[in-house]
Amino acid sequence: MANNAIYYRCLAFGVMASLMPLAGMATPLSLVLAAHHFTPNHIVVPAGSRFKLLVTSHDTTPDEFESPDLRVEKILMPGQTIAVMAGPLSPGQYKFYDDYHPETAHGIVEAK
Repeated sequence: MANNAIYYRCLAFGVMASLMPLAGMATPLSLVLAAHHFTPNHIVVPAGSRFKLLVTSHDTTPDEFESPDLRVEKILMPGQTIAVMAGPLSPGQYKFYDDYHPETAHGIVEAK
């Protein structure tokens, strides 16, 4: 019986500890990729905090959300939404782009 109590306390602690990083996180920011352009193409996030981007592709061909600055590289299929976790970032500007269409699909995350 005592072993069960210890097990459940450890389980509850583990669940609470895993949720703590999410507690201070702001609402996810949406980014849409359509006609090989990001909208919006400039996103402002708080410096020093983690954040979540929800990137949705409305293109008819695959896209790739890439940012060496944010250490992210993810492929999106048409109609797909992906979640990108990033940060905490120092104040500054961080570039992102569609690796398949970098000349038209690009933008900036600005940490303030």
